[in-house]
Amino acid sequence: MAIAEQGTISIHTENIFPIIKKWLYSDHEIFLRELISNGVDAIQKLKMVSFSGEFSGEVGEPEIVLSIDKDKKQISITDNGIGMTADEVKKYINQVAFSSAEEFVQKYQSSNDQNIIGHFGLGFYSSFMVAKQVDIETLSYQDGAEAVHWSCDGGTAFTLESSDKAERGTTITLTLQDEELEYLEPERLKTLVKTYCDFLPVAIKLDGEQINKQKAPWKESPSNLSKEEYLEFYQYLYPFQEEPLLWVHLNTDYPFIVNGILYFPKIKPDIDVTKGQIKLFCNQVFVSDNCEEVIPQFLMPLRGVIDSSDIPLNVSRSFLQADRTVRQIANHIAKKVGDRLKELYRDSYEEYVRSWQDLGTFVKFGSINDDKFKKQVEDILIFRSSVDLGEAQPAESEDAWSDSKGGNYTTIKAYLERNKARHENKVYYCTDEVNQATYVDLLQKQGIEVLYMDAFIDTHFVPFLEREYSDVKFSRVDADLDETLIDKDQAAEIVDPKTNQTRSEGIKQLFESALKKPKVTIRTEALKSDNPQGSPPAMVLVPESARRMQEMMAMMQQQVAQFPEEHTLLVNTAHPLIQNLISISQGSIVQGDGRSPSAELATQICEYVYDLALMAQKGFDAEGMKSFSERSNQVLTRLTEFAAR
Repeated sequence: MAIAEQGTISIHTENIFPIIKKWLYSDHEIFLRELISNGVDAIQKLKMVSFSGEFSGEVGEPEIVLSIDKDKKQISITDNGIGMTADEVKKYINQVAFSSAEEFVQKYQSSNDQNIIGHFGLGFYSSFMVAKQVDIETLSYQDGAEAVHWSCDGGTAFTLESSDKAERGTTITLTLQDEELEYLEPERLKTLVKTYCDFLPVAIKLDGEQINKQKAPWKESPSNLSKEEYLEFYQYLYPFQEEPLLWVHLNTDYPFIVNGILYFPKIKPDIDVTKGQIKLFCNQVFVSDNCEEVIPQFLMPLRGVIDSSDIPLNVSRSFLQADRTVRQIANHIAKKVGDRLKELYRDSYEEYVRSWQDLGTFVKFGSINDDKFKKQVEDILIFRSSVDLGEAQPAESEDAWSDSKGGNYTTIKAYLERNKARHENKVYYCTDEVNQATYVDLLQKQGIEVLYMDAFIDTHFVPFLEREYSDVKFSRVDADLDETLIDKDQAAEIVDPKTNQTRSEGIKQLFESALKKPKVTIRTEALKSDNPQGSPPAMVLVPESARRMQEMMAMMQQQVAQFPEEHTLLVNTAHPLIQNLISISQGSIVQGDGRSPSAELATQICEYVYDLALMAQKGFDAEGMKSFSERSNQVLTRLTEFAAR
C-alpha cells in the first residue's frame, strides 16, 4: 500500500520550534555529534533486537557513512541500524522531545548491552541549526516494512511518503544554509568527528576512509592494556606533552557506571589548579572539557577521560547538573585516586619518591580541601629531609624510622619521633634551599634535622599542618634560633674599661648607630661553631607570625609578598669579623677635619655585613644591587688604604 500523508509536527506552541533551532546548542557544529550518535543508537538497537531473537536477519558490519554533495550543498549521514517505520517516524520525529532511546531501553532493559546514547529526543532537531531542509530516508528491520521519506524545511509542516530505499537503516540529508557551507569541507567534518565521535564503537567513514579511532581504551579492562598503550593514548589526547607520572584506570558499574583513565601530569609552578583538562564523555560521545562538578577541585590538574551514562546532563549535554549522583561519582573518583597513591607508596616507594615533587601538589591540595581524601593519604605525606635517613638506625629509636623507608624523605610523624629529645613538638622547615642554605647549614652542624617544604603550595600547607598537629610548632629556619645553637659559655663577657660596656652591648650600639633603621632590631648572640670563621657573621631573622601575615596580605591583594620591614639582625659575636669591629671603631687615628677613618670604616663594615645577611633572605632589585656594589667598593677601598699604611 502506497503511503502519502501530510500533517503538522506536534508541539505546544508555534514559538518553541525556532527557539530549539537557534538556542538548543551553544555551537552549531554539535549537529554532527547528535546525528552520528543517533546513528550509533540505531545500530546498537539492532544488536539488541537481534540478541532478543526478534530479528534473525544478517546484522552486517556496523558503520556510519558521511557523504558530501557540494553542488547540492548537502551532507548525508547514513547508518545501517534498526531503521524506522512510518508510525515510528511520526512518533519519534514529529513529536518534539519524545525520546525513542528512553522507551527502547525500558523495553529491552534485561539486555546486557544497553549502551544507548540518546535521552532527550531533541538531538535530531539540532540539524535545523545548519540546514534549511532536512530529509530522512529510512527502512525498518521489521519483516515487510516499507521504506519512508520524511521532509521538513524548518517550519512546523512536514511531508511523509513512500521511499524507494532498499537497504535497512536511515539516511539523514541536510541541505545547508548558505552561511553554514563550511560543513561541506571534508577536513571540517573529519575534525568534528575526531573531536566528538572519535571513540564511538562504530566505524565512521568519509569517502571510503574510516575517520574515527573506534576503540575507547577506558572501556577496556586494565589488564588488557600495556604501559605503551596507556602512554600512546595520553599522547593522542595531549600531543607534545611530557610523559605522565602515573595513571588511574576507573571501571565501576555499581552503584553507578563510570569509566575513565586519569593521568597525573608533571606540574609546572604556574599551573592554574582551578582549570581542568579532563574530557567528559557520555557513552563514548565527547561532551565537554569541563568536569568541575564531577572531578573534585583538587584533582582538576589531572588529565584524561571520564565517561559515565549516569551523569545527568541538560539537553545540550554541555553542562552538568549538580545532584547526589554527581557528588557520589566525585567522591568515588577521589577515593580511587587515593587508593592508587597508597598502592604506589606501598609497592613502588622509590617511584613514589621520584614523582613526589609533582604528586605532592595533588596530595597536599587534596588534603586541604577534602577531609575524606586527607584521611586516606595522611600516612603517605612525605617531606625531603636534610639528613640521610638511610644510615644505620639506632636500636632505641626504631619507631622513629619505621615509616621513613630510607633515603631523604620522611613523614611528619617520624620526624617528630626522631627529634623529640632535642626539640619536642617543633618542626624546622626550609622553603628556599638556595637562599636559606646558611640557616640550614647552621642547624645541620648542630645535629638539627630540617624538612624542605619548598613546593609552591607549601605556603598554604604549613598552616594546615599546624591545625592537624595542634601541639606542634612549625618554624622556618630563618624565623628564630634554637637554643642549642647559642654558646652560653660566652655569656660572661669582659667589660670594656673604655666604654664600661660588654662586648655585646658595644656591638649592638655600633650596628644601631651605623644602620639607623628603627624597624630593624639588633640582637647579639654567640653562635656555636667548630670553625667561627665558617659561621655567618650575621643573620636576618623574620618572626614566623609576621612573615605569614605579610604573605597572607599579599595573597589577598594578589601581589608578590614583600620582605617585612620589621625584622631582626642577629649579629654573631663569636665571629672574628664582628669581634674586630669594636677595635676598628675605637681606632685612634683622627684626620684634620675631626673625622675618624676607623669609625667610618666600622660603619661601612656594619652596613656591608647587613647587606650580606639580607642577601641570604631576598634578592636586590636593580637599584639595590647598584647601591650594594657601590658600598662594597667603598669598603674594599678603605680596607686597602688601611693595609697600605
